[in-house]
Amino acid sequence: VQLQAFGGGLVHPGGSLRLSCGASGFSLGTYAVGWFRQVPGQEREGISCISPIDGSTIYADSVKGRFTISTDNAKNTVYLQMNSLKPDDTAVYSCNAVSPIGINYWGKGTQVTVSS
Repeated sequence: VQLQAFGGGLVHPGGSLRLSCGASGFSLGTYAVGWFRQVPGQEREGISCISPIDGSTIYADSVKGRFTISTDNAKNTVYLQMNSLKPDDTAVYSCNAVSPIGINYWGKGTQVTVSS
């Protein structure tokens, strides 16, 4: 059983990246999946999540209107499309999956750096 975030990299301000949260050994389709980010020395910030029941989504104010979370059940993957990136978006991004009975998986993070 494994969950992993990937797709990070270096991007210029105003650019875009799409992160993927891939699962193996279990189906993400029945899990609530959230994206988080953390800067060294700071608390982890929850930035978005998606419900497996109705696909409803929630975004932190810091990313609302710029980031979009989505699910591809056929690929067992949750995506985070990040547009209009800012230097403040620089962080390690990770994903978390929680089942209806509270089984909780964290994925290894991926570094996103926004810099000119």
